[in-house]
Amino acid sequence: MTAATRARVSPVAAEVRVEARTEDGLTAVARAEIRENEPVFAGHYPDFPIFPGVCVLECVQRAATDGEAAPAPSDLAAVESARFAGAVYPGDTLHLTLTWRPTEGGLRCDAVALTQRGRAATVRLRYTTAGGER
Repeated sequence: MTAATRARVSPVAAEVRVEARTEDGLTAVARAEIRENEPVFAGHYPDFPIFPGVCVLECVQRAATDGEAAPAPSDLAAVESARFAGAVYPGDTLHLTLTWRPTEGGLRCDAVALTQRGRAATVRLRYTTAGGER
């Protein structure tokens, strides 16, 4: 089963669209429109809504593994790094640039998330592949 066909349970309602991916699948560009009616804004925070960092991570995860040309890791093994540099607000467009590279036993995905105000986050995810070690 591909990542695109797996059922998804997510706190993020926004659609993450992969706009371009290299033929080998190792580089991708994606975006997500963060709308004002995003469910997480009700609790984070009602009078000053900010898109939670874990939701930025979810957008990266979805961009990394969705689509036919996406690498096919079997497990998210670790969030190796997540640095949040700027807030994401209702109405922002989250622009994602992802780069995959092989590692021993799996794959690593480095991602940068930007809004119109600049860098929102840098993220490094590590995946195991079928038969790979963590």
